[in-house]
Amino acid sequence: MKPGLQQGTVADLTWIVDASMVITLGGDARATVFSTPNMILLMERAAREALRPYLEQGEESVGIDVNIRHLAGTGMGDTVTGRATVTAIEGRKIHFAVECRAGDRVLGQGTHVRAVVPVAKIIENLNSLTPSASAMSLTASSAELPTLSTLQVNVRNRIAHVILNRPAALNAVDRQMTGELEQLVAWLAGHPQQVRAVLVSGAGRAFCAGDDVRELPAIAIEDARELSLRQAQLYLAFERLPQTIIALVNGDALGGGCVLACAADLRLACHSARFGMPEIRLGWPPGYGLAQLTALVGKARALQLCLTGDPITATQALDWGLVNELVPAGQLQARGQQLCERLLQLPAEALRATKQLIHLDEGTQPKVAHRADTEAYIRCLQRADAQEGLQAFAAKRTARFTEL
Repeated sequence: MKPGLQQGTVADLTWIVDASMVITLGGDARATVFSTPNMILLMERAAREALRPYLEQGEESVGIDVNIRHLAGTGMGDTVTGRATVTAIEGRKIHFAVECRAGDRVLGQGTHVRAVVPVAKIIENLNSLTPSASAMSLTASSAELPTLSTLQVNVRNRIAHVILNRPAALNAVDRQMTGELEQLVAWLAGHPQQVRAVLVSGAGRAFCAGDDVRELPAIAIEDARELSLRQAQLYLAFERLPQTIIALVNGDALGGGCVLACAADLRLACHSARFGMPEIRLGWPPGYGLAQLTALVGKARALQLCLTGDPITATQALDWGLVNELVPAGQLQARGQQLCERLLQLPAEALRATKQLIHLDEGTQPKVAHRADTEAYIRCLQRADAQEGLQAFAAKRTARFTEL
């Protein structure tokens, strides 16, 4: 911790009570009030703000004790203020008196204790508790990229050309390609100067047909869960890479392939490309990628794609904001190259900072919804309809679901 924190240090935090902060009592909309958990959260956040100026880089404060009395209520739209006052400092353990007010009315008051801890220690503890759910490591690899079999990678003039190279399987992502994509991400993270931009395309007539579902019948359920989490975290890692990632969608981008395209910073597509989330037709929801898809197209259109399983055309994708630009198929690589060369003329650090800030502005919390996505996928994968979906896929027939 930095010096200067003392008894009497005060921080205020003001919120306007919105629909996410209230509870309706007795089922009567007239009794909609600021909820106790959100009132406590406001006071805890005020204490966190009091400590923020005194934290060293890599430190954070965490709540370890709270004792609050709820004294009065207030409604939606009201302005509420949480105040935290330092009362005692015991090394890295800080005690606060906290209260919440709406104007002159005291809504709640009590005590709160926070501890200042290294963020690395928090991550270490979380990973030891849930190793399969931990974020993939973005530890930069300064080593040479090994020869890969499911990916072709060529670097020319600080532009990496990455081709998904399983054309016979429509570039479906299997376990081997997942591992090789992870190696590629770590290598890109370690080469920010040598590689400034990345073009990703698919060999043959498809961009990427999604996860290779032909593997599923032979995979144990725990292995399927781990693989889904790895793939989710792989595509989330694209956001943290220093390079600008451009997807050249030269054909179908379905399921995990659509997510891969969504994970890129920009998407160029040929007119014959299609985008879709067909998992529902196999008997399960998407195992990951819903947050990234919804961020691009909005909730209503994400629901349409995922609930029907119907693909959309490249023209629709452009209209929906999923695609930045349509390009004739024969000109896709050239247009991608042209865009990369334009980016190379712009300041590298400003580009990296801009990308980071735009992704950061999507929300103050890390993206963790994919864990719920994966659990729903695994739950459905074990049901009879999913087995029917897999059998129908293998037989190239329409599935006959029974849980209707």
